Amino acid sequence: QVQLQESGPGLVKPSQTLSLTCTVSGGSITTNDYYWSWIRQAPGKGLEWMGVIGHSGKTFYSPSINGRISISRDTSKNEFTLQLNSVTPEDAAVSYCAVGDYKLGYLEFHFWGQGTQVTVSS
Repeated sequence: QVQLQESGPGLVKPSQTLSLTCTVSGGSITTNDYYWSWIRQAPGKGLEWMGVIGHSGKTFYSPSINGRISISRDTSKNEFTLQLNSVTPEDAAVSYCAVGDYKLGYLEFHFWGQGTQVTVSS
C-alpha cells in the first residue's frame, strides 16, 4: 500500500518561502497514471487543492496561487516537494500530500499523508 509522509518546518515568517517534502513508500512517483498533489486546509475553511505533479514530472497549479507555487520531485528519493513563496498569514493551514488518479475529469485521491501544520508568524 502507498504511504505518504509530509515533513518540513512548521513555522514560516511572513514573506519567506515555505518548503515541504512528501516522502512516498509502497509506490513510485513515476508510476504511470498516478498524480501527486498538495492540498491544504486553513482554519474554518474547506480543503484547497494547491497543485499536482504527474508521473512524467509535469506540473499544474491552482490558478489562485499560481505564480507563488512550485512543485518538484526527486525520483532517486521518491519524494516530491512543495515551495510556496511570499507567504502571508492567509497561508497558515494544515498541508497534506496525496496521490490519486483522474475520474470523470477530476482528481480522485486514494492515499493521503497525515498532514502537517504550517504556521505563518513573525
